[in-house]
Amino acid sequence: MNEFKQLSWQGLWKNNPALVQLLGLCPLLAVTATVTNGLGLGLATTLVLIGSNATVSIIRNLVPNEIRIPIFVMIIAAFVTVVQLLMNAYTYELYQALGIFIPLIVTNCAIIGRAEAYASKNPIGYAAFDGLMMGLGFTVVLVLLGAMRELLGYGTLFDGANLLLGDWASSLKVTIFTTDSPFLLAILPPGAFLGMGLLIAAKNLLDKRFESMFAAKQEAKVVQRARVTAET
Repeated sequence: MNEFKQLSWQGLWKNNPALVQLLGLCPLLAVTATVTNGLGLGLATTLVLIGSNATVSIIRNLVPNEIRIPIFVMIIAAFVTVVQLLMNAYTYELYQALGIFIPLIVTNCAIIGRAEAYASKNPIGYAAFDGLMMGLGFTVVLVLLGAMRELLGYGTLFDGANLLLGDWASSLKVTIFTTDSPFLLAILPPGAFLGMGLLIAAKNLLDKRFESMFAAKQEAKVVQRARVTAET
């Protein structure tokens, strides 16, 4: 159980592939103009991470060390192809919107990095869970960045959710304000860089506050122990 908690903490916060490792920035910055695009790419990446991690873990003792990287890439490419075919069949309009960035999941360094650093050295249960947590951590950043850019650029949230979730999801669209022309800085690549920088800065600020709070608690415990020792 402690291992699963550690994997959750690493993937969602401490070693987040987007905010800490800064991996997969090309698709992250390119497609997150809306929440729907970010969520779609995030879920696709998560499925590939889970599948590739589990498969690499299963064959980890069968693959010669000299050719492990090409084998891992082929496994990742196979799962990306499966996800691509599924999206083409069931979410075609979203698949068209994401375009080349679905097949480019193959080149995401976060996926090959987890396959090499963790999945190839651990049992399938841990490897699959690691893929899930890393994928969710990546997806959360995609959704947050997409929400920031969509809100500032278009004044809406969850526009086009029906492309991913079906016709019923059209009712999820929230209009915060209306505008005749979108705020271009938010929806173009410069806005993506600015938004990503703000998210990284916010995480670093929270980390520092948590560290200072933890240090203060530890200092209080030391003082309390010293008082008890002195009284006895």
